[in-house]
Amino acid sequence: MTATLGSQSHLAYLALERLIVTLKLKPGALVNERQLIELSGFGRTPVREAIQKLEWQGLVVVRPRVGLQIAEIQPDDHQSIMAVRLKLEPLLARLAAENADPEKRAHLLDCAQAMTAAATTGDFDAFLAADKEFDEIIEQACLNRFLISALAPLQSHSRRMWYAGATVAKMDRSVSLHVAVIRAIQQGNGKEAEAAMAALIGYLSKA
Repeated sequence: MTATLGSQSHLAYLALERLIVTLKLKPGALVNERQLIELSGFGRTPVREAIQKLEWQGLVVVRPRVGLQIAEIQPDDHQSIMAVRLKLEPLLARLAAENADPEKRAHLLDCAQAMTAAATTGDFDAFLAADKEFDEIIEQACLNRFLISALAPLQSHSRRMWYAGATVAKMDRSVSLHVAVIRAIQQGNGKEAEAAMAALIGYLSKA
């Protein structure tokens, strides 16, 4: 089946976001559209739409007459970002537990397995890919587009900051806390999902 333009744009976004979050595209680096087309493997239109989303998220800065710059990491932003996530993401998890369909609940189990496998092998890139999927599934399940718009950019910035200081011990603990959220959503327990997400974000705030 031929992918739609929308899905191509999203796949291009995921490819470029992953390169930025995992520091393959280094903070402060200057890049151009052609480089991003080559790196992502997608065509001009999907990549342009992906760049627009990355700019909106604050991961790419458009420099007139210069090109594109990968945004610098601002360590002072970490606590501000996590303060917002701590308020909003427990609500996100509760709504997902209450509204997720069987397909999304099954996909979350796949995320749990992928995260566990990544922790076993010490694969930070694989863990963050599963974490991105975890976020997107929960956001799709919550049925609140305003909540999604508020949280999605913050999650990407958090992943990049986490990756910059990642350790196997941090990944192991993060996986166990993610699995607790997934289990609660699987069971349709909104209150437990809310508490589990609060524990996860609370840990990430200090990690």
